[in-house]
Amino acid sequence: MKRCPDCGKYKPLEDFPRNRRMRDGRHAYCKPCHNARGRESKHRLYGGNRQYHLKRRYRIGAAEFDELMRDQGSLCPICGKSNPEHVDHDHATGRVRGILCFNCNGGLGQFGDDAERLVRAQLYLEWLDMTPEERKRSSDLAQQRIEALGGRAA
Repeated sequence: MKRCPDCGKYKPLEDFPRNRRMRDGRHAYCKPCHNARGRESKHRLYGGNRQYHLKRRYRIGAAEFDELMRDQGSLCPICGKSNPEHVDHDHATGRVRGILCFNCNGGLGQFGDDAERLVRAQLYLEWLDMTPEERKRSSDLAQQRIEALGGRAA
């Protein structure tokens, strides 16, 4: 049993977060008090949880987020859905590119942010709707589009 200095209650050790630096291997405050302190700190220092994560993950604040939204007309630049909420960033550099809707942000991630793969996916979808004659004629155009991106045909 251990006493939490915030709520003053005696609780089992399992009710305290782990902390290797403490002699007993547990944090001084019980889990509910520990979580409340974390929420209070995020609100006091950053203005809330959303702002904390924007700063920590993407190094932008709410003002920069709002500016990006204004620049985009409050629309996802890929599909046009209103009020997108997801920060699109380059995983290699960390540079923020824009604000996208959930599906478009996830789609870019699934394609590895690779423009050639996205063009190939577009060509595939177009190819599905073509007749065999149209497919033959379109192969040269597809090759040109991929080469323009610096890629090679598969």
